[in-house]
Amino acid sequence: MKMIKTLTAVAVTTALLGGCQMTQTANAGSQSEQLTTQQQFPEVKVDYETFTLDNGLTVVVHEDRKAPIVAVNVWYAVGSKDEKPGKTGFAHLFEHLMFNGTENYDDEYFGPFERAGATEMNGTTNNDRTNYFQNVPTPALDMALWMESDRMGHLLGAVTQEKLDEQRGVVQNEKRQGEAQPYGRVWGYLAEQTFPEGHPYSWSVIGSMEDLNNASLDDVHQWFKDYYGASNAVLVLAGDIDVATAKEKVEKYFGDIAPGKPLQKLEAWVAKREGTKRATMQDDVPAARIYRIWNTAQLGTQDHEFLGLLSDILANGKNSRLYQRLVYEEQLASSVGGFQFGRDLAGQFFITADAKAGVDLDQIEQIIDEELTRLLTEGPTQEELQRTKFSTTAAFVRQAEKVGGFGGKSDILASGAVYHDNPGFYQQEMEWIKSATAADLQAAGKRWLTDGDFILHVEPQPDYQAGEAQASRDELPDVGELPKLDLPELNTFELSNGLEVYLAERHDTPTVEMSLVFDAGYAADAGGKAGTASFAMSMLKEGTENYGPMELSAKLENLGTSLSAYASLDTSTIRMDSLTVNLGESLGLMSEILLRPTFPQEEIDRKRSNWIENIRKEQARPQTQALRVMPGLMFGDDHAYSQPLTGSGTIDSINALTRDDLVEHANTWMRPDNARLVIVGDTTEAQIKPLLEQQLANWSAPAEPKPSKVLERPAEQQQARVFLIDKPGTPQSLIIAGQLAPSGTVDNADTIDVMNTILGGSFTSRLNMNLREDKGWSYGARSMWLDNLGPGLLIALAPVQTDKTQESIQEIVKEFTQYEGEKPATADELAKVQANKTAKLPGAYETKGQLIGALTDTLNKGKDMEYLEAYAQRVSNIDLNSVKATADEVLRPDAMTWVIVGDLEQIEEKVRALNLGEVTILDDVE
Repeated sequence: MKMIKTLTAVAVTTALLGGCQMTQTANAGSQSEQLTTQQQFPEVKVDYETFTLDNGLTVVVHEDRKAPIVAVNVWYAVGSKDEKPGKTGFAHLFEHLMFNGTENYDDEYFGPFERAGATEMNGTTNNDRTNYFQNVPTPALDMALWMESDRMGHLLGAVTQEKLDEQRGVVQNEKRQGEAQPYGRVWGYLAEQTFPEGHPYSWSVIGSMEDLNNASLDDVHQWFKDYYGASNAVLVLAGDIDVATAKEKVEKYFGDIAPGKPLQKLEAWVAKREGTKRATMQDDVPAARIYRIWNTAQLGTQDHEFLGLLSDILANGKNSRLYQRLVYEEQLASSVGGFQFGRDLAGQFFITADAKAGVDLDQIEQIIDEELTRLLTEGPTQEELQRTKFSTTAAFVRQAEKVGGFGGKSDILASGAVYHDNPGFYQQEMEWIKSATAADLQAAGKRWLTDGDFILHVEPQPDYQAGEAQASRDELPDVGELPKLDLPELNTFELSNGLEVYLAERHDTPTVEMSLVFDAGYAADAGGKAGTASFAMSMLKEGTENYGPMELSAKLENLGTSLSAYASLDTSTIRMDSLTVNLGESLGLMSEILLRPTFPQEEIDRKRSNWIENIRKEQARPQTQALRVMPGLMFGDDHAYSQPLTGSGTIDSINALTRDDLVEHANTWMRPDNARLVIVGDTTEAQIKPLLEQQLANWSAPAEPKPSKVLERPAEQQQARVFLIDKPGTPQSLIIAGQLAPSGTVDNADTIDVMNTILGGSFTSRLNMNLREDKGWSYGARSMWLDNLGPGLLIALAPVQTDKTQESIQEIVKEFTQYEGEKPATADELAKVQANKTAKLPGAYETKGQLIGALTDTLNKGKDMEYLEAYAQRVSNIDLNSVKATADEVLRPDAMTWVIVGDLEQIEEKVRALNLGEVTILDDVE
């Protein structure tokens, strides 16, 4: 099935999607061998029931009572493949229009949901479908169904020329923003080059600028009439709900909606190619990259699943053949990747690789040829097959923990219903994966990957009838009383070496997550070499006394365990996510990287090369480029927070980094009296404590006092400053305005957060509504409070179209100035944010990862579980005067530091004319 990886690929490549014929597979291995292998896989069953209204609306219900939330997920079987040449981008444009009000609620769609505490709220479009989803507290379900049914059945009267023009501008800015990124122009080009003219996948999901400009009001109205009928939709309700309740509510709200028009649709058009086609394109990118693509089997076929497994073995992850050859052994590439891109009509098999500086792509292509040929000739090994099957199954177990959101159970059921007319189709996909043999993968590869590469790279309509209207459309249903936050008990104990352990039991799925957090982070690099903390943490998995990096990676994959080590600004973390059945072995590997890392010089040199390539990529992306610069400007050169906000250091500091630096950092900061262990999952103190004592018996604190960091607040900037970074030819400017702000540990932290949310911290915030919804100059504008343990930062960020740079800066200044002056926060704005932040809490910690993140952050700030549980009460008690006073205290619109990345030939003169403050052009940006 490759559900996790397919969805990930779709998220990364919103421009494509694929399909083909079923093929006979080869059989290898005895039945007993295959049965033994399958029995080792964890099982997750997503139970469901389905029913269909008289108007054709398909409803799927999954009951999961672990949290008082319901995922509402509506999939319409329409995507960019249903467009026609010359009218591309309509599916995605209409997705935007669906959030701009209806005939009965002509206002921003997000408003009622924010008040009700909805989470995971979004809409997405791909080649094959458009979906709209949100997780809502159970009492808000009627409201959510009223809203979803209102835009399904009562939208067109509210779609005006003004709204079309506004959202057209937003979509065009989204397109500009995507194309402004390195490799951003590739996906549209690949669609054109890999499918024949007129094929539904031969244009990108977002469409062309010309077609978007030519879209008329009649065009978009017709799109809705053609595709948004009830019979072309699937509604999934997952979570705190049963079928009887679902039938009653869905009939009430959706039963009177028209079925819609009968539709004619293609079933498959793979367009398998012959021969090799080549192309070269030039773009502003930090490294040369090769794309190699074959048109392959579509979703719902065995071959699609087999090719997904094959892509893992060939090119996905450290243990893949191409990673080991190109990145690890010969060090010709800084990264490689591969995936089977699943779509309804056709699939595509992708291989990509980024060349290191000075390496010819022809050399990389030759090695890709060699390794692909060897894999197709010899087939995968049993170890490779077992590893990728188990890691795929483990990923699905984790995916099925969530009821909604991207890839959760509502998506799993909806995709089966829309693509395969079977919500439970995931079971077939998983069965194909579990029973796949090496010969199956080899045969599928030979069918599809031996020719046709590109290198860059219609059932009668039932007589549905609408029923009588049952739901009043005069006003929204009341949400009702919202549930209270109910967190598990936090148990605290101490190991014999003094390590504090915090355990929250969660037994819903058989997994355990833990975070070992050190008071370090890249603030600990102060006075040393920037990037040391991040580099040192990343090296923990690159060789230990008992395992080489590839051996360790293979063992983790075989166990289905995720183990990572990383640094943030204030902390360094070792994070583990293990299946309960493998917890003991997993802890052994976690202990291995903690207590026995060897920091081998050859691995340091190999990582250093790739690390520097990544810094160059950061420097090529406008946002990361600006975030690298901003801390030094705000804190000064000698402050612990003055390093690039990415934590990667500079090219010079990484070049100067030695093995002794890494060993010293680990010995200094990674000690039990400078750490805490937070655990959430399917275990108890009686079960986990002996395992921890066993694995950490030899870890003790050194005799010398533990280290500390100096995090004083620097002097306030008294005047505004402007720093310009030239990016010639870019279609967008990136505007960042920053100022110092309080620490996240202050007593009024919740008020600062609420204050910022109104200003720029949500979709309906002032900044976003101004620059995106009102002006249409940006795909999204926001502000962020970086609530560090030391002095914080408040940052406004807006990518805008180049010709509106000056006007956008003026609007940002206006919003900040008015917010602290003549237009302070209103009672309505405060009430909306309070409602959102409190109502969404019961569903905010649905997954173990969400809970462990909140617990870790709370403990880091010196608070406890009671503080976390009292959050709703504290936020509810915030009054308008407090918000106004906090804005007056915190905001300094006349003394902000501006970093603007754009085409200076077009924007410099206009920026200077604003007279914000002294203007400096940054030439050598590290």
